[in-house]
Amino acid sequence: MTEPKKLKVTFAPGCFDKFEGTQEELDAFIKEIEEAVTSGELLGESQELSDEDWEELPDDVKMQIAKSLEDFHNDEERRSKLN
Repeated sequence: MTEPKKLKVTFAPGCFDKFEGTQEELDAFIKEIEEAVTSGELLGESQELSDEDWEELPDDVKMQIAKSLEDFHNDEERRSKLN
């Protein structure tokens, strides 16, 4: 039996720039995210974003998501060329 691929959390530079809280609160939030990924809770609780949900997002959030997906795709492409 093969072990499922482990996910790795990488926070983009500036992703918490608009976080309003103390450093301790930010550290706890990051830890909570990392634990949710490790335990599988994050994927288990995730929901697909519908077209309607997408349209309700502010334009700057849509741009951030698109940029993140583009960066992820470029990183994956780069890694596949190295292997």
